[in-house]
This record gives sequence, C-alpha cells and structure tokens, in this order.
Amino acid sequence: MSTHAIPKPQMAMVRKAATGSAVGTAIEAYDFQIYGVASALVFSQVFFSNVPTSLGIVLSFASLAVGFLARPFGAIVFGHFGDRIGRKKLLIISLMGAGGCTTLMGALPTHAQVGVLAPILLVVLRLLQGIFHGGEQGGAVLMAVEHAPENRRGWYGSWAFLGSPGGTLLAAGVMTVTIAATGDSFLDWGWRIPFLISFILLGVGLIIRATVSESPEFKKAGGSAHAVKAPMLEVIKKSWRLVLSAIGVNLGFNAFIWVLLTYSLAYGTEYLELPREFMLRGTLIGAVAMMVSMLFFARLSDLLGRMKVMIAGAAFLAVYPFILFALLDTADRALVLTGMIIGFIGSSALFGPLAAFLVELFPTKVAYSGVSLGYSLGAVLGGGLAPFLASVLMRASDGNSWSVSLYLTIGGVVTLTSLLYLRATTASFRKPSSATPETRGHVDKVNLDA
Repeated sequence: MSTHAIPKPQMAMVRKAATGSAVGTAIEAYDFQIYGVASALVFSQVFFSNVPTSLGIVLSFASLAVGFLARPFGAIVFGHFGDRIGRKKLLIISLMGAGGCTTLMGALPTHAQVGVLAPILLVVLRLLQGIFHGGEQGGAVLMAVEHAPENRRGWYGSWAFLGSPGGTLLAAGVMTVTIAATGDSFLDWGWRIPFLISFILLGVGLIIRATVSESPEFKKAGGSAHAVKAPMLEVIKKSWRLVLSAIGVNLGFNAFIWVLLTYSLAYGTEYLELPREFMLRGTLIGAVAMMVSMLFFARLSDLLGRMKVMIAGAAFLAVYPFILFALLDTADRALVLTGMIIGFIGSSALFGPLAAFLVELFPTKVAYSGVSLGYSLGAVLGGGLAPFLASVLMRASDGNSWSVSLYLTIGGVVTLTSLLYLRATTASFRKPSSATPETRGHVDKVNLDA
C-alpha cells in the first residue's frame, strides 16, 4: 500500500502513533540509562559504600540486572491485558509506573544515612521499574508498526526504537550537565537531579500518548470482543519457535549495546583512567550516530527485506567486540571515541529494522504477548546480565578485556544463528509487505524476506 493512497488524517495518526512510541521508549531508555550511568559512576559510592570500589561496581551492576530480570513478568502481565483489552490503556499505565519509580529513586536516602535499607529500597524500586518497562516496549512497538502502511513498517517501526538512543542521548546529556554544574557536590546530591527530571518527561509522554488512537490492526482483529482468552499461553503453544528466535535475535544485540552504553563507562574510568566526562561525551556522540543510522537501516529493510539487513548487523556483532576493546585499550581518546561510534552505527543494522521484524513474527491477537516476551527475555539474557557479567569477567581475568570481548562475540553468534534459522525455515516470503495479520506467526509465512 502506498503512503500516497492513505488519507492525510490517517497519515497524521500514523506519525502521531510513531512519535508517541518514540517518546515512550525514550523515557524508558532515559530511565534505564540514567540508572546504568549511575551504576557505573555513583551507586558504588552512595548505596554500596561499605565494600571495596571494584565489588561496589559489581553490586551496582547486579542491581541494574534486577530491572531486566523483572521485565518478563511485566511482559506476561501487560502482554495478556494488551492483547485482550487493547494497546493504548496498558501503555499509559506502564509509562506512569516506570516514570514514578525513577522519580522516587532520586529521593532515596543513602547508605550513610540509613544503612542497608538504602540499597534494599533501591532494588525494590528497580524491580518495579523493570516490571513496568517489560510491558512498555512491546506495546510501543506494536502501536508504531500496526498504525504504519505496509511498505513503511520498518521506517515507522524504527521510531519506536529510535527512542532508545534518543533517551540515551538525553540521559548522557543531563548527566554531563549535572556533573559539570554540581562539581564536587555531584556525589552528595547532584546525582539525584537526573532521576527527579523523569517526572517532567513523564508528563510530556502522557500528554502525547493520550492523543493516539487504538491500534487499527487490533480493531480489525475484533478488539476485546474477539480476544484470545489466554494470549500468552497461546503464543507459547503455537509460536514457541518464533519466541525463542526473537529471544536469540535480541540477546546478542542487547549484550553488546549495554556493555557499550554502561560498562564502557566504568571500564574507561576505572581501568583506563579516562575522565568520566569524556566517556559520557562518547556516549552522546554515539547516540546521535545511532539515531541517524537506525533510520537508514530501517528504511533499507523496507526496500531490501529485514533479513538481509539484520544478518549483516548480526555478523558485525559477532566480529566487532575484539576490535572495540582493542581500540579502547589504547586509551587514546581519538581511537576510543572512534571505537564507540563504530559500535553504535554497526549495531544499528540490527536495531533499526527490529521493531517491524518482531511485530511481523506474530499474529495480531497474540502480538503484544509474543513481542513483549521475546523482546524482554532477550533483553534479560543479553542486556540485563551484560554489564554485571562484564564486570565479573574483568575482575576474574585481572583486568584483561579479551574475556569481555569473547562474551560479546558469543552473544553475536547467538543472534546470527537465530536469524539464519529463521531464514532457513521461512521459504514462502518474498517482500517486506507480503505478510498479513492473519498469516503472521506461521513459520512458513513469516514476513522476513530471504
């Protein structure tokens, strides 16, 4: 279907849905990235100050992982109700819950003030935040893709994930400005500012999301009146191979990007003795490069097919980690920055088309459950554990980066293998717009393009 054949009011809603998804995921990414940056730079000294610094970093990243571990529970709950009563209502609830948790983190007492109660409260809020975020991502992706014209699902779907580097950019920018503005007071109270700002972002997100209409594909499938009684059980029973494939595809990417986003900050400051402001600046520049390249690769997937573009991205994830850490280990600022930027751009070949790819895997009536479960479990096994495992591996190998590089390469191979499996078992697709809501979810009719 050409975009020119679609009435202007309908196209306006398509763009509004994509923008709402982008803003929602930007807030989610901001929340997670602020926590990730704080885990690398702050929490070991604020909430885990009673242990050695290296162990404090490990514990900080362990608390980061808790949020990812909670995401599948959110995916199950929000996926169930999102497939039964609609996408829009659940997205508003998830946004309010996640933003509220982030705001409360900024008001927590420190270990010096209340002892062990401080990290306990932090972990509880992180757990709740993860549950709400588990329901956010799948719904945001669906709203963007299900509103989009068939021949532009990759393009508009990428807007949902475009919020991720956008939120990273915002988080790194806010954190950089806060560090510069508060100076020596950053560890005392300055670190709280980025968390409290989430309340403002929450208000903006709710205003935009409230004006978006319900998914037209959900309505076309019969809405709540024709909903599957147990969508999560249905998707596991009939589409379990697709769920496992989605997990594998997302696993390697999440491991790579979260090491690049968060662990590299700790590695750069603790092992390479580079200024934290410089490492944050690298994240800022990399996020901008990622936003541009995501749009490029997403549109390319509309023209060439998701599979071709994403396999190239997966191959990059499998070979680049050793090159990345070789560049980082020089401690030369130009080479470190170059390595980070290449990492952000190369991984975009997978991330740009990923939203449309995930939605096109599952039938509409169970899509919220399928997308949320596949994405969240991939995020847990990949991104949730990556900074923690990277810190453990680095500590166990006496600071040798090859151990982290090998770990990321294995993750990239998992992603590549998952994509190759799907390509080998999906023989009847040809163009990115060939699948319909009725044919999605059947392995021999998946819309991927060989």
